[in-house]
Amino acid sequence: MKKAGLLGVLLVLLPLAACSPQPNSTTSAPKASDQVQPLVAGAIPDQDPEKLQRLYGKLADYLTKELGVPVQYKPVTDYTAAVTAFKVGDLDLVWFGGLTGVQARLQVPGAEAIAQRDIDEKFHSVFIANKSSGLTPIQDLKELTALKGRTFTFGSESSTSGRLMPQYFLQQAGMSLNDFKGQPGFSSSHDATIKLVEAGTYDAGVLNEQVWRDRVKAGEVNLDKVVVLWQTPAYYDYHWVVNPQVKQRYGEDFPQKVQAALLKLDPKVPEQKEILDLFGAQKFIPTQNGNYAKIEAVGREIGKIK
Repeated sequence: MKKAGLLGVLLVLLPLAACSPQPNSTTSAPKASDQVQPLVAGAIPDQDPEKLQRLYGKLADYLTKELGVPVQYKPVTDYTAAVTAFKVGDLDLVWFGGLTGVQARLQVPGAEAIAQRDIDEKFHSVFIANKSSGLTPIQDLKELTALKGRTFTFGSESSTSGRLMPQYFLQQAGMSLNDFKGQPGFSSSHDATIKLVEAGTYDAGVLNEQVWRDRVKAGEVNLDKVVVLWQTPAYYDYHWVVNPQVKQRYGEDFPQKVQAALLKLDPKVPEQKEILDLFGAQKFIPTQNGNYAKIEAVGREIGKIK
């Protein structure tokens, strides 16, 4: 009986063994890279989409090599969409403006501002005007009242350099949005603001100083039609914000690794210089949440942060 029982067990096990993967089987084990969830990066769409795709595509390739995890760039439709995607966890690392960065961090406890460009700790906006409007350069904030009764466009409604801080400085000059001719426009991007003012659709507008300088340098602005009216005082603006969910996925020290990779970008290395040039910077430098306290205060003052 014992022999018969043993024989029965063997007859059951043999077919199972035959179906099991053998050492020389063609089935390969999954690669380590296939098991790693991508780090998804995004950015507020403040410029021409084609320029952004080129910039963040190159940055994603660089970060993939530096961090040892796949990095993907995911474009968004507008500033609000960038904040929402960060809030719900669809974006892990985002290039925000000052205002959107604050809005995002307030909705995601533990989110950290980790890096900014060298130009972002002293950033400026520029007010521009169509020359046919008769507006001429001003020297003092109080002279912004020259814009009363004029048509005017901001950039995106949530832009720090194209709306928040310019509105703050207008208020400091004693102007309200009701002082413009009709309702002020919101162009959606800095490039669009330039084109609208250049075309005479609006008498004047305001935008990111770095974008203005880059477009002038590239010969993309008709300076026979557009003039700079005024440059604002400095303020903190753009910065990288990392979602705390990356710690569970890649380790507690991952935000520091991302920061180190950004700070490592070197203008002496051609491929890295191209990335820095596209960002309009010489390098990235560390930053922290506290640097944007004034941005938060102004946001609350004009109702962009509740």
